[in-house]
Amino acid sequence: MPRAAAARNNADWCAAVCRAHGTPSSFGEAAWVSAHRTPPLYPDAVTLHPDAAPADFLPSIDTASPGCSVKDSFATLDLTSDGFVELFTAQWIHRPATLPAPTPPALRTEQVTTASALRDWQTAWHGDGTPPDVFRPELLSDPSVLVLSFHEGDGLCGGAVLNRSPGPVGLSNLFAVDGTGISAIWSSAVTAAAEHFPGRPLVGYEHEEDLAPALTHGFAPLGPLRVWLHDA
Repeated sequence: MPRAAAARNNADWCAAVCRAHGTPSSFGEAAWVSAHRTPPLYPDAVTLHPDAAPADFLPSIDTASPGCSVKDSFATLDLTSDGFVELFTAQWIHRPATLPAPTPPALRTEQVTTASALRDWQTAWHGDGTPPDVFRPELLSDPSVLVLSFHEGDGLCGGAVLNRSPGPVGLSNLFAVDGTGISAIWSSAVTAAAEHFPGRPLVGYEHEEDLAPALTHGFAPLGPLRVWLHDA
C-alpha cells in the first residue's frame, strides 16, 4: 500500500468535512487545499506527492488568519522559514484486506444517522467541555462517509468514522468512553469496516500511545507524516 493512497484517502475525508461546513476545497496533483479556514482540527492543505513543494500549496491557503495548518504527508518539508512550527509527527498505518476481521465484534455497532445522535456522538468524542464545531449533520448524507457508534447494552462505549476512497477505506476518530477499553473499539471498528466495505484495505494514522492498539489489530506502519501549524 503506497503512502500516497493513505494521504489521498485522508484528503478525501478532509474534503468531506469541509463540504459539510459549506467550505470549498480542491485537489491538485501535488496537494489538496482549502482557500478558506477549515473546520477546527482540520488542515488547510494535505500534500499528495512526496515531491510536493511549498509553492504547490502555500499560495492557495489562508496563512494570514490564526489556525492555518498543513499536513505534510511524507514528512519531507521544512516550513519553518514560511512561518510554521511543527505540531506533531505521526505514522500512516495500513491493514491489508486479506487479514480476517475479529469475530465476533467486541461491541454492538450502529450507524449514526440523525443530527441528535451525531450531537451525542460528538460530545462523547470530545470528552469534557463543549465540543468544537467539527461534525455537522450534513456529513451524514455524504455517501462516502459512515459515522459509527459502539454500544454495550444501552450505553455508548465509543465511536469511529469510516470514509471510502477509490482505493482504501479510512478509519479515523476512534474514541472510547470512560470505562471502555480502546482495544474493544478497534476490534469493533475493524469488523464494521469489513462488513460495510468487504475486500477493501484500511488506512489511517496514529501517533504516540494511540499507535500501539492499531498495530495490535493488524495494522502496519507505512511511514511518517508531519503536521505544521502557522505561527501567526
